[in-house]
Amino acid sequence: MEATMESSLEHRCWLCCQPGIDFKIRTIELDGKKIKLQIWDTAGQERFRTITTAYYRGAMGIMLVYDITNEKSFDNIKNWIRNIEEHASSDVERMILGNKCDMNDKRQVSKERGEKLAIDYGIKFLETSAKSSTNVEEAFFTLARDIMTKLNRKMNDGNSSGAGGPVKITENRSKKTSFFRCSLL
Repeated sequence: MEATMESSLEHRCWLCCQPGIDFKIRTIELDGKKIKLQIWDTAGQERFRTITTAYYRGAMGIMLVYDITNEKSFDNIKNWIRNIEEHASSDVERMILGNKCDMNDKRQVSKERGEKLAIDYGIKFLETSAKSSTNVEEAFFTLARDIMTKLNRKMNDGNSSGAGGPVKITENRSKKTSFFRCSLL
């Protein structure tokens, strides 16, 4: 991810420096529940490809970000998807983001190409601009909502099949913060 995306998100997220990987925590409210997002930003650098495979294992959602002004960053998305398919959980939520949509005059990757790639892989797609904050919030909320929907479906499916017995949900649950681990590539 480009530095502009990092600086845009930095004022909203707690940042702890990792060697080559930024770790951020962000709490959002979704459908009246507090959701804690743990975000690992690898900036998509090839030199961290082997490190990032370890982060995939526990990820519930992954945002693949390319720069619309850089053809090579778009071409790398397919490699990252293959890596995710190899190392992440099969039901991890994924989203492709074309960043820097505010720089249309320098565009090298059309919105249609980004949309087609996302359709080919069955992944949601958005164009964003960290600089102007276009669709940044929508991207995080969409991914969090999709993760939450999947978790609720799993919980309901598990209860209806009788697997694991009944689950008791108390009033205190609403005070807890749900926790999602996401990766930005």
